[in-house]
Amino acid sequence: MRAAAITAVATSASMLSVTHAGQRLVAVGDHGVVLLSDDDGKSFRQAKSVPVSVTLTGVSFADQSNGWAVGQWGVILHTTDGGETWQLQRSDTAVDQPLFSVYFKNKTDGVAVGLWSLVLETRDGGASWNVKNLPAPPDGGKADRNLYKIFANEKGDLFVAAEQGIVLRSTDGGDHWSYLKTGNKGSLWSGVALANGSLIVAGLRGAVYRSTDNGDTWVALDSGTKSSVVDLAGRGNNAVAVGLDGTVLEINGDGVKPSQRDDRLPLTAVTQAADGRTVMFSKKGVVDAASVSR
Repeated sequence: MRAAAITAVATSASMLSVTHAGQRLVAVGDHGVVLLSDDDGKSFRQAKSVPVSVTLTGVSFADQSNGWAVGQWGVILHTTDGGETWQLQRSDTAVDQPLFSVYFKNKTDGVAVGLWSLVLETRDGGASWNVKNLPAPPDGGKADRNLYKIFANEKGDLFVAAEQGIVLRSTDGGDHWSYLKTGNKGSLWSGVALANGSLIVAGLRGAVYRSTDNGDTWVALDSGTKSSVVDLAGRGNNAVAVGLDGTVLEINGDGVKPSQRDDRLPLTAVTQAADGRTVMFSKKGVVDAASVSR
């Protein structure tokens, strides 16, 4: 695999996931591009060294230094310097089974999920990754659903937003999983656990669901849009979501307040800055940054 090119237009690459590494923001996306911001998302620069140029789809940090990114060809990357430089931990070019999302509880315990119910678990910081075989779905068939977004609540329970309106849940760090039905039939592309313990998942055609009992039951929220939702970020007891056609959703205890950018720019990732601002990314890169630099 070729290393990601260092380019002056890196901030215009399609970015697919963003997270916090201490006070730093780290975003990943097309062509192995990793963007870093040390001023709360006001400006971004490209990481110094990324060993792959494949699409990166998920990123998670255990602390301000140790992070992992996943993507096409089952790639898993690791950084120990806050995202400045990355090393390849895993790839599988024998089959194009991409990983879509990754979550690390701490420096040692992590789970990555992807295509066709692929679940990988590590207990040694990614030095070794083990395949976890999911049980068959309760309604029959094989465990072959695409697993799009893994996230955790404050208790450490893990959840995965998946295809066919399914959310997976593990209460033992990823060793065992159960299937939760939301009532939706479409793909759920993102999810988040809020400070008050409630869960939000969202996805195809503007579907948004909330659970207040750790995923046992779900209630559909009226999102006011048919545009697909691709990412969610928590804001205390509230959330913000972004999606196709420039869709932005404010989700609180009263429901969902939808809005849409005039340019209908397809939004791809979102997070909240330390000062409360919403930092967004799109198929054209960083959105509304005050300035950008290489």
